[in-house]
Amino acid sequence: MRLKYFYKRQRKRGLSPVVATVLLISMVVAIAVIVFLWFRGMVEEPITKFEGKNIELVCDDVDFDADYSNGFLDISNIASKNIPIYDINIRILSKGSENTKKLSEISEDWPKKGLNPGEVYSGNIENSVGNPDSITLIPVLLGNSEDGTKTHVCEESDGVEINNV
Repeated sequence: MRLKYFYKRQRKRGLSPVVATVLLISMVVAIAVIVFLWFRGMVEEPITKFEGKNIELVCDDVDFDADYSNGFLDISNIASKNIPIYDINIRILSKGSENTKKLSEISEDWPKKGLNPGEVYSGNIENSVGNPDSITLIPVLLGNSEDGTKTHVCEESDGVEINNV
């Protein structure tokens, strides 16, 4: 009689070791996948230029002059190295508001392949920028990645700020 009671009681255990092991392994795999996807989203794919040089380092070598008066923007690429400026982001500050536009989208005169060293751009952008307090011109470079050609916007410190326009 005691033996029957013992066996009935023994069958009412928790999860079997096999089920517990499967649950534990699946939880570890799920957590690993979540961490992998989170980390992958944080790490950007490197964009390179000039035989593998990181494009962020190339931004330091970009050198251009700019002037804005009477609605006309003049840009001269004076880089000592062969660094074409693919596009320019124009950051417009006026009366407490801030707006950013791409020069290639607001000007038909911007060269399709960018502004090569030694070249000059001049165009009327008054209708697109209005009457700003200041504008900042931020270079955009074209580089290579594993997925093909990509653009990279340089830091604002690599750009040119024009005040009292």
